[in-house]
Amino acid sequence: MARMSWKRLSHLSRKEIEQFQNKELREFVRHRIPFSPFYRRLFAEKNLGFDDIKTTADLVKLPFTTKEDIAPTKKEPKRPINFVLQPNADLLRQYSSKRYLALLALQKACGMNVKARLEQLFKPIHIHFTTGRTALPTPFLYSASDIERLKEAGNRMLDCFGISRDEIAINAFPYAPHLAFWQAFYALNSNGLLSLQTGGGKILGTEKIAKAIESMKANVLIAMPGYAYHLLKTAMEEKIRLSSLRHIIFGGERVPEGLRRNIKDLLRIPRLKIMSTYALTEGKVAWPQCCEQSGYHLYPDMEFVEIVDKRGERVGEGERGEIVYTSLGWHGSVVLRYKTGDISSLELERCQFCGRTVPRISTAIERSSEFKEFRLTKIKGMLINLNAFFPLLSARRDIEEWQVELRKRRNDPYEIDELYVYIAPKKGINVEKLKAELQHEIKNETDVSPTAIIKMSKAELLSRLGMETELKEKRIVDKRPKPRTRS
Repeated sequence: MARMSWKRLSHLSRKEIEQFQNKELREFVRHRIPFSPFYRRLFAEKNLGFDDIKTTADLVKLPFTTKEDIAPTKKEPKRPINFVLQPNADLLRQYSSKRYLALLALQKACGMNVKARLEQLFKPIHIHFTTGRTALPTPFLYSASDIERLKEAGNRMLDCFGISRDEIAINAFPYAPHLAFWQAFYALNSNGLLSLQTGGGKILGTEKIAKAIESMKANVLIAMPGYAYHLLKTAMEEKIRLSSLRHIIFGGERVPEGLRRNIKDLLRIPRLKIMSTYALTEGKVAWPQCCEQSGYHLYPDMEFVEIVDKRGERVGEGERGEIVYTSLGWHGSVVLRYKTGDISSLELERCQFCGRTVPRISTAIERSSEFKEFRLTKIKGMLINLNAFFPLLSARRDIEEWQVELRKRRNDPYEIDELYVYIAPKKGINVEKLKAELQHEIKNETDVSPTAIIKMSKAELLSRLGMETELKEKRIVDKRPKPRTRS
């Protein structure tokens, strides 16, 4: 596979990027995808040859891959393994290029350990899991060569963020087999930054993390958005000094604009930059902003991204649709035309902020996957967008924390839906006035009035959210019982 420096790659012309990706895809499908049991079967079923995919335009010949194809079930617990590249001697001989086979033969003749080299490329050594609310988490596997790519993606992230190796960083992502923690870990370590891998509030504790920022005079904080806000508010309450911070990097969840504003108002640190990343487990890396206003910069040698409408047809630049991801050059677990369930658009012109020419995903991402996870149909007779609660409630300066809960009246699956909003108001706030305002705003935004808005203490709500016990805080909770089925 062709490789070039990030500096050069990130400044290619659009035509050069297209030609580069066509070559990468052609080589990847021809010489790597045959090692995937799932895609070997799929190509045969569709009567397609691996040589039929010559350009990114040819990908439309393939059906989409979905989470249902990958996710394990009780009947098929090993389903995700079918997406791992698994070459054997026969497959290597049949599908590897003549040049690659000649190289392996030469290395063997020179006494080199060819088996070790193949294991470095293909043998899984590291696992991440999806973090959705599905019953069985889906594993995605990395080989040793994939870990090197994860490190390279980390180098590119910090380059886009403008973070130098002289800065000091705190990784406050929760310790877990989850992309967010490990992308941050490898980004900081491979760039040679002095860093503290805290494991999050559950491992080190929120107050100790805040004190570490103060004592280490950390310049960079990397964390989940909701947890970061909780951490920073805790620090302010305990009068812990955070004036050394210059960069706050978010990942793992959406970042409402109101949250950025609230954090800047809270800290009042001049020239503080708050940027975010977009990632999905199946994509194996995180993609960064270069500034607070930019889209998420992609890596043309690691993936190809297309945007499709509801009919599955590609849309033009700037048009919204579902993000569809294709692996390029990866080993371990790989996917072609994977439907992410996330809605956004692509920006293809040169970035007006940093001058890089790589494609960018717009930050206006609507995570339709959340609808699937909550199995939403209607709430009080109306189909509502749960995503609307994040910017609406996170932007309120008079609310410390919040949670939305869905129930059925009397816990009867056939009764009407109920929508409860729990809030922890700031001290001195007129609670009744706040409730009235929220009733009005939620009704206007969703066409549904909450059944009740319930005041709680901050401590009670933090416990409900699982702020220091869960990988992601539980902002929206669906407690509606399912109708019983006859056995």
